[in-house]
Amino acid sequence: MLRKLRQQRAFHLMLVPSIILVFIFSYLPFYGLVIAFQDYNPGLGFHSPWVGMENFEHIFKQEKFLRTIWNTLYMSIFKLLGGIFVPVIFALLLNEVMRAAFKRTFQTLVYIPNFLSWVIMAGIMIDILASDGIVNTFLGLLGVKPISFLGSPSIFPWTMIVTDIWKGFGFGTVVYLAALTGIDPGLYEAALIDGANRWKQTIYITLPLLAPTIILMAVLSLGNVMNAGFDQIYNLYSPAVYESGDIIDTYVYRLGIVQAQYSIGTAIGLFKSVITCILVVLSLVLAKKAAGYKIY
Repeated sequence: MLRKLRQQRAFHLMLVPSIILVFIFSYLPFYGLVIAFQDYNPGLGFHSPWVGMENFEHIFKQEKFLRTIWNTLYMSIFKLLGGIFVPVIFALLLNEVMRAAFKRTFQTLVYIPNFLSWVIMAGIMIDILASDGIVNTFLGLLGVKPISFLGSPSIFPWTMIVTDIWKGFGFGTVVYLAALTGIDPGLYEAALIDGANRWKQTIYITLPLLAPTIILMAVLSLGNVMNAGFDQIYNLYSPAVYESGDIIDTYVYRLGIVQAQYSIGTAIGLFKSVITCILVVLSLVLAKKAAGYKIY
């Protein structure tokens, strides 16, 4: 091991700045988790009175917190499912396009939103989905009354799900198109000789060979189930949709930062982090078993 360290010392030296940054911003803040077990007072700092598990008992008695867990899981799961099926379907359709120039152009257009932050996207969405926006104007031509996409508690979660899928499916499409290029063309030629049409070729050749990539992407997304998209929802929600649109991250922000309930906010954040850690470990185990993917 020492011989390898000497041989690779240049690479290890390149890692030092990153290790220092990770230690400062990711490991040192761990000490702040003690706030979750204290009745934290900024004037007393970390010497605030110790209350043990009282903060956790308090949050689990709050109906609002339980509702935010449901909202988080509800939106995350549908985002995850849509983030798998939509890119797969679109990649299969785009793969059938014969003109390379048109294919590349379309691929670039759907990939562009992935590079835009939700601050920019939120401004675009607010204009598009406004009562006098493009979507409601078009619906008006069809005789449909204006829909409050961002102000209706029943519609808001689905607005978040659809817009998130729309923003991110370009990346998934690129991944699946890359996987499709690795399929042996000879398989399609043999199937064509046997009389298989394009639909049967897709069912019996493309999808089975694409399945390992689909499984890998799905499993790796499992770790994000507790992250329903703070950037997106924070920039698009309002008090009118707190009931159905509030997620764990936005709830922690309002309690811990806006209302200065530091102990409660930290307790909720710690709870979420523990569940996320379990899901990440589970996703890596499943990825290794299902798709042979491992990072160690």
